[in-house]
Amino acid sequence: MNYLAHAYLSFNDSAVLVGNMISDFVKGRKKDDYPEAIRKGIALHRAIDAFTDAHAATRDAKEVFRPHYRLYSAAFVDVVYDHFLANDPHHFTAGSLREFAAVTYGTLEEQAVYFPERFARMFPYMREQDWLFHYSSTRGTEKSLGGVVRRAAYLEESDTAARLFHEHYEQLRDCYKAFFPDLYGFARAEYGRLVLP
Repeated sequence: MNYLAHAYLSFNDSAVLVGNMISDFVKGRKKDDYPEAIRKGIALHRAIDAFTDAHAATRDAKEVFRPHYRLYSAAFVDVVYDHFLANDPHHFTAGSLREFAAVTYGTLEEQAVYFPERFARMFPYMREQDWLFHYSSTRGTEKSLGGVVRRAAYLEESDTAARLFHEHYEQLRDCYKAFFPDLYGFARAEYGRLVLP
């Protein structure tokens, strides 16, 4: 899952939110440098990613992108899933998504002392360009697909990914619908196991 889902699946827990959002930038034993509550967010992020990768619907969604992007197909699916989450009326309206995004940026900024260097460089762009809200539009999603390419070592273009996103929109939405309720239940239970007494 991408940034919106990881923020949402932090269940309004500020320390877990930080860990969930920075996890990809914290390698190996570096996680031990963080307070316990943030380490729990890092662990939750990694559990969410493992569950996502193993789910049958995600495997189906990756097949849309795999012929062109191989191992990076999972990263494109993560972005696409955030688009469908942003438009899922069971979780957000346009107004509640905008409010959720603003609260998330504010909560993160309050704990910026814990940001790894790479996340600290990225976060101002995330906030200024309102990535979390703009997953809701196809144009914003296309920009996020382009962001995958910019961060990838061996990719050169995202136009194909954008085309595949549009051509297979209903199929990808069906994969999201089959997947996200399962992920939400798993993440809620994992959060309870990690955080709650």
